[in-house]
Amino acid sequence: MAKVVVLGAGISGHTAALYLKKLLAKEHAVIMISPNSNYQWVPSNIWVGVGLMDPNEVKFKLAPVYQRKGIVYKQAKGISIHPEGSSVHEKPFVKIAYVTEEMQGKEEDVTYDFLVNATGPALNFKATPGLGPDLYSNSVCAYDHAHHAWHNLEKSLAKMEKGEHQTFLIGTGHALATCQGAAFEYALNIAFEIDKRKLNHLADIIWISNEYELGDFGMGGAYIKRGGYITPTSIFTASILSEYGIRWIKRAGVYKVEEGKAFYELLDGSYHEQSFDFAMLIPGFAGAGLKAYNKSGEDISATVFAANGMMKVDADYTPKPYEEWKASDWPSIYQSPYYDQVYAAGIAFAPPHSMSKPMESPNGTKIFPTPPRTGMPSGVIGKVVAQNIAYRIKTGKKDHPHTGSMARQAAACIVSAGYGFTKGQAATMTVSPIVPDWERYPEYGRDIEATVGVVGLAGHWMKLFMHYMFLYKAKAKFGWSLIPE
Repeated sequence: MAKVVVLGAGISGHTAALYLKKLLAKEHAVIMISPNSNYQWVPSNIWVGVGLMDPNEVKFKLAPVYQRKGIVYKQAKGISIHPEGSSVHEKPFVKIAYVTEEMQGKEEDVTYDFLVNATGPALNFKATPGLGPDLYSNSVCAYDHAHHAWHNLEKSLAKMEKGEHQTFLIGTGHALATCQGAAFEYALNIAFEIDKRKLNHLADIIWISNEYELGDFGMGGAYIKRGGYITPTSIFTASILSEYGIRWIKRAGVYKVEEGKAFYELLDGSYHEQSFDFAMLIPGFAGAGLKAYNKSGEDISATVFAANGMMKVDADYTPKPYEEWKASDWPSIYQSPYYDQVYAAGIAFAPPHSMSKPMESPNGTKIFPTPPRTGMPSGVIGKVVAQNIAYRIKTGKKDHPHTGSMARQAAACIVSAGYGFTKGQAATMTVSPIVPDWERYPEYGRDIEATVGVVGLAGHWMKLFMHYMFLYKAKAKFGWSLIPE
């Protein structure tokens, strides 16, 4: 019997666990270890953040799903991995700490034959003093954050109803933050709600981002085919922001937040501040804080993980100038180069470099987006990892017939701009591949025939449909595996 341990029940880890159980015979064990009791469909947190969905509409309890599928579920946090075992355990193991009230403080060593690290990111609010829902800004990175953001946004809307002007600052809250797409979507939804109430004359909505140009989205921007024209995403994005009355500050690294005020440095080295009544700023991401130890108990975290705490995999981490970056630098099987039974999926893997060109101010501050790996890419990676582990268990072979490089994957992104069957609309964009490949596509970096952008009501219907479809899939209901990642 083989035992596969999955750390983290986010999109990638949950997907991996479900496919592992589906692909493996009953005698093999799949163990999910996650501190969270709920699964959340993160893309819909935006709608929670503007009061259009309740948190219960974007989450569900994990335990019943895992019990029904025969997956062992331990509500606990991974503390450290021991890929060589120890003097006590001959087999590799993970040390975990339970987080439930009845098990609080109890630790356990869980042995494994294969390990999937899908711990996702730690929301690194502390990297920007004053940032976060417990301090002076809001977040939509989790359903409870988004619910809290709606309560604060509601207060601003109430003040506007009484004739009081409000300034909304939406964007990235760190010079190296990612997830620009989520912040962009939230800005559009706030604009939609303000317009619905006919309060535009009392609102100043500001988009603040570490992108060099609008529409970078951590992917180095793109060229999209729209209406027979080839348009850079900088123009596509600027036109949408302008349509919604949103002004922007780009090339900005927020370095401190106080009550009603954000401080930022521009790429030219100048320092500025922006007052606000309501702010939603995405934090930087870091690894989940896992440590790694060898059989002698020596800390090997610096070997197994990159400096940001994310796990090294089959990528080319050789330092090289931007001009020498290649699509082939990116991983395809997400296997640790040091321990062949260990994999990292979703945001837990360390990218070899960003997709956006690194930029640095005269003061030495790096200001550019780090790579996004959420949503569709995370699901695909989780499935690929599961397929390869199942193949290895069933055949005893060590090769990997399944691959999922982000330099070969396509991705679709739907940015909602309002809500409702007749009034909502969305910007729908597809890119192929996700990581620019200038060797295969020397003119645009991507397949221009498969990289398109459209704005309209149909995109909004599609996003609503995807909300229900992916929650259905995540609940592992009948036919779930037929729904693509």
